[in-house]
Amino acid sequence: MSYRLKSVLLGVGPALGLTLLASVAGAEEAAAPVAAAVAAAPTAVDTGNTAWMLTSTALVLLMTIPGLALFYAGMVRKKNLLGTMMQSFAITCVITLLWVIAGYSLAFTGSSPFIGGFDRFLLAGLEKGSLALPNAIPESVFMMFQMTFAIITPALITGAFADRMKFSSMLVFMSLWLLVVYAPICHWVWMMDEKGTATGFLGSMGVLDFAGGTVVHINAGIAGLIACLVIGPRKGYGTDNMAPHNLSLSMIGASLLWVGWFGFNAGSAVAADGRAGMAMAVTQVGAAAAAVSWMFAEWLLRKKPSALGIISGAVAGLVAITPAAGFVDVKGALVIGLISGVVCYWGATGLKHALKYDDSLDAFGVHGIGGITGAILTGVFAVEGIGGTAGLLEGNAGQVLTQVYGVLITGVYTAVVSFILLKAIDMVMGLRVTAEEEREGLDLALHGETVH
Repeated sequence: MSYRLKSVLLGVGPALGLTLLASVAGAEEAAAPVAAAVAAAPTAVDTGNTAWMLTSTALVLLMTIPGLALFYAGMVRKKNLLGTMMQSFAITCVITLLWVIAGYSLAFTGSSPFIGGFDRFLLAGLEKGSLALPNAIPESVFMMFQMTFAIITPALITGAFADRMKFSSMLVFMSLWLLVVYAPICHWVWMMDEKGTATGFLGSMGVLDFAGGTVVHINAGIAGLIACLVIGPRKGYGTDNMAPHNLSLSMIGASLLWVGWFGFNAGSAVAADGRAGMAMAVTQVGAAAAAVSWMFAEWLLRKKPSALGIISGAVAGLVAITPAAGFVDVKGALVIGLISGVVCYWGATGLKHALKYDDSLDAFGVHGIGGITGAILTGVFAVEGIGGTAGLLEGNAGQVLTQVYGVLITGVYTAVVSFILLKAIDMVMGLRVTAEEEREGLDLALHGETVH
């Protein structure tokens, strides 16, 4: 498997009492973009890498607040605007605390291929001098960067059950889901040892996921699908007018998501280098291609290109290019974008209507379908000279099967555990607001506020 730069952390602070490993000579750049070995003496902070990762962390946080909050808020009815934004903001706060307490440790420590340990419980041992190797950035920065991923993933799920879930139940579900679904899958895909060798369950089998197609988007999309099925459709779904109330908010939100995605994908190189530059380039191309293909598909079938359609297409392209960003070239990104735009348009319209489930804001249609599409196509278009692993077009047909395996394992685990969590919460405290509260709107019913 290619070298992947979401490495396990090796601190050099005095509390850890560790010495760094001897450097490995002769490692070629094509196989390892940044040498996995470190010097025997404490390594100095790489200020260039650190500056880029600080910037990327801020960009990814921007994706949730205000990006996703605005994107989703514009697509609901006016009576649920504040409640929808409140979900993203509250998740940002709660997941921050949980990540510090246990989430980070469960995702990025330990020797088990399935789950981390408690070496970093309450960030114990994380000091000013602790470094994330081999990129020589402060561990605090790596922890924060990964925190922003942990924040946006559950926030994405809320789009599937918009307008009808109790706020208290939502917080309980997202808290438990982070610890028993997100953290383990993150560990499976991105956990590595100090040499940059994948040690997680899926990563060690060669599953490629550069920036979260599996960990974030398939994970959130499948959980969202299960949630909307368990909770049931909105009152009046299929008969009442549930059109977005303010697409200008959604347009602003989608634009912020697009900009923030450069931190999401290019930041996942965990270095200011050529791979980060390529990841940024293919992110732009993939998003634009998908936006155009969704727009023309809608134009052809519904006779008019809509603002909602083009921004949904752009997000679909961003989702699909995410697992591939550090592995494909611009030509591959162009094809991935064009395919994902059309496929996600079908997922958000044809598939949803055929199966009659109420995925309110198309969390599954865009993130689930887009993540699956991008993950599989990564196995087709991966370029060995970019990410160290060849894909189908370079003669490695087995990589496609490996990607499918990763998709299936992630999807099944997420679906089963999410279902169990939702049913348990429903039995204990209920998942759904009352019919009267749903008619009144979540803003007034749950938060005592409204937008005039």
